[in-house]
Amino acid sequence: MTEATPSEKIDRRIAGLGDWRGAMLGRLRALIKAADPDVEEQVKWAKPSNPSGVPTWEHAGILCTGEVYKAYVKLTFARGASLPDPAGLFNASLAGGTRRAIDFREGDDVDEAAFKTLIQAAVAENVARRG
Repeated sequence: MTEATPSEKIDRRIAGLGDWRGAMLGRLRALIKAADPDVEEQVKWAKPSNPSGVPTWEHAGILCTGEVYKAYVKLTFARGASLPDPAGLFNASLAGGTRRAIDFREGDDVDEAAFKTLIQAAVAENVARRG
């Protein structure tokens, strides 16, 4: 049997949650893909305590990771501290020098336009660093 692709693993992770967290992660994933049609999905850091690993979206490097906790879905942007965030989406991991994160809780609205702009800024930052 062939191993599942990263996208198939993420599909299973979303379906396996079976609650608002899966719906939120699925929605964010769709927005990431809409913002960057060339994004590559990966699953990293699988281990016994987290056998399904961490969904990761990449373009010229990691854009963001999607972690699921009991009370929230966390998207961590690898170079978030370097990104403009005029809509103030970042609400977690604000003290770090490199990363920034957005914690989405049940019932949160997603500013889709601002989120897509943030993804596109992350792509531009990665591409510029590769320069």
